[in-house]
Amino acid sequence: MSSTASEVFRTPDSRFESLPGYHFAPHYLEVDGLRMHYLDEGPREGSPVVCFHGEPSWAYLYRKMLPPLVAAGHRVVVPDYAGFGRSDKPTDRRWYTFDRHSESVAMVLGALELQHATVVVQDWGGPIGLRWAVENAARVDALMIMNTGLFTGRVSKGFLAWRNFAENNPDLPVGVVIQGATTTQLSDDVVAAYDAPCPTAESKAGAAQFPLLVPTSDDAPGVEEMLAISDELSRWHKPTLVAFSDTDPVFPYPKAGQVFCDLIPAAREQVRIEGAAHFLQEDRGEQLAEELLGLLATV
Repeated sequence: MSSTASEVFRTPDSRFESLPGYHFAPHYLEVDGLRMHYLDEGPREGSPVVCFHGEPSWAYLYRKMLPPLVAAGHRVVVPDYAGFGRSDKPTDRRWYTFDRHSESVAMVLGALELQHATVVVQDWGGPIGLRWAVENAARVDALMIMNTGLFTGRVSKGFLAWRNFAENNPDLPVGVVIQGATTTQLSDDVVAAYDAPCPTAESKAGAAQFPLLVPTSDDAPGVEEMLAISDELSRWHKPTLVAFSDTDPVFPYPKAGQVFCDLIPAAREQVRIEGAAHFLQEDRGEQLAEELLGLLATV
């Protein structure tokens, strides 16, 4: 997993000054030559909530969920994947694989020695976060699954349209993409905050590559690993909340969420998040935090 410094873009700290609604201290860990960033808010003795972001977002996406969870006494950890947020960004798109993302995040979380964690996932955070959860099941007490899937070769028309757009626009307009996948009208400074980590085309290699990592055939790389995650989840009996928004063409409600309800024995009835699009943390972050706190009250 090693990369040399000449192949890595590090976003200047000045890009992250005075972002709206985001007043959290950065934390860093060196992983195989890359500086990985994560948020670590709330009391260290609190039961941890680990939030996994998707594409092309970063820890900023969870800023609305953080305060209610911390106020309830939880420790909230939000890692940025390599290529995203305040983490270092290898500029060679071939560096990025499902395994590399999974391994680098696992090394960050392993160093924190978390116990009794709740795992929160959305978009690509689903495969990465659920993989971490099943591979570290002794450390995990609960799951919250939102607008995601385990990609085993069959994808929606909405996803194919997104993949085609990303493939043709490697200098991805990140903030515009986020705005296009929310129901909320984002202010210019919020759009700029999503753009902040990746000011150049070369710094967007991770974001450009993620859509191409989704398997579109049953023999593509990643399918075997995704099927293994599904197999483990089919025997998951710990509290699980499935919450999908009602206006997401990539993971359409209720079908996409019902897959998890049918798969996971502990998954209760799917919660419908009304009036939210793909990035439901942006549209209904506070509501999602309350839904999660309701689940955790039963743990």
